[in-house]
Amino acid sequence: MGTVERAGDEHTSEVESGDQEEMVGGGEIATHLYSGGVTRDEMLAAITNRLHNEALACLPPNIRRRIRALRTLQKDFVVIEAKFYSEVHALECKYEKLYKPLFEKRAQIVSGEYEPTDEECVNAWRDEMVDEELARMVQNTSVTEGDKEKDKPAVEEPKQPEPTMDPNVKGIPDFWYTIFKNVSMLCEMMQEHDEPILKCLQDITVQMQEDPIGFTLEFHFAPNEYFTNTVLTKQYSMKCKPDEESPLEFEGPEIYSCKGCDINWNKGKNVTVKTIKKKQKHKSRGSVRTVTKSVQADSFFNFFTPPVIPEDPNSTSASEIQALLTADFEIGHYIRERVVSRAVLLYTGEGLDDDDDDDYEEEVNLSASALSDTVSLSWASNKRHIWFQEDLYSDEDSGTEEVSDVED
Repeated sequence: MGTVERAGDEHTSEVESGDQEEMVGGGEIATHLYSGGVTRDEMLAAITNRLHNEALACLPPNIRRRIRALRTLQKDFVVIEAKFYSEVHALECKYEKLYKPLFEKRAQIVSGEYEPTDEECVNAWRDEMVDEELARMVQNTSVTEGDKEKDKPAVEEPKQPEPTMDPNVKGIPDFWYTIFKNVSMLCEMMQEHDEPILKCLQDITVQMQEDPIGFTLEFHFAPNEYFTNTVLTKQYSMKCKPDEESPLEFEGPEIYSCKGCDINWNKGKNVTVKTIKKKQKHKSRGSVRTVTKSVQADSFFNFFTPPVIPEDPNSTSASEIQALLTADFEIGHYIRERVVSRAVLLYTGEGLDDDDDDDYEEEVNLSASALSDTVSLSWASNKRHIWFQEDLYSDEDSGTEEVSDVED
């Protein structure tokens, strides 16, 4: 009996024997594919591909011949389209140099290094009176709520009033931290222990690369107690060339790899690692020992340590890691396209998506919330363990463990 190969393998997924033809028509194809180690997505792709091939096979030979001609035209289109995208990237690199002075002045205003003139503060397209009236309404509401607190029974604990911002403060405090809080994608990646560090974030910049094409995100931090780096980087490499084996699948520039950076954490300040203690019981001797180890903790700063694609693309972890990298690429692209270029609108809320105040809704493509969930789940399932002593006992997550008799 023949074999059914995976979609995307060197050979096309074709059924060679009559018995297998019957299997395709019946309900046994799923079992057959699963037994070969094919994932659910690969199985669906194989079935869909098979159905399409069967539909085409039913057409008259002269129509199939014309369809092959149309595929040739489509390939010619893809070649021209790839050149178009390459020129678009070159334009992006050109205009990035024009944007740079604007972003530099923005950073100076945010940090308080530069105080804008009255002329620079005029937004001719906006009615400033509306903003002033809204500010007065907010202040009046705060005063009214304060009076209500005084009238409450003494039994209730009075709420701690939020500290008001110093009107003479320089720059715009917590500018980028506020953006992280406002944007669902970033907020869901951020953990509570990340917040003090992100309050030290002074700027996010983009450096474009022309050859090979790509871009680097730069996160600039003020001196802090957590790490010694002043800049953390995430580099994305892109390709804009159709694949020779499957040119018709080309859909534009594609991020194919990314590289983070080493964070020089100060002692005891690494928020990406947590230390746990566990008791382990030896199965034969009954002795108990306490093991201390470090495991990866959920943190936004895991963003700077992306996983490495395994050498074997068919390994068990390959699909999970690829899903994580796909999410990572989407996040990097979003930060470059939306966060850096429209920072003030994300700070004020004017540039937020309609559903940024709640969870991102599911879309045909991965939504911001779905990407963050993917990152969170994938990072959680891909924790890296750092042992402080030689591991001679079995490893479980909770409780006292029994381990087999091994030679110490």
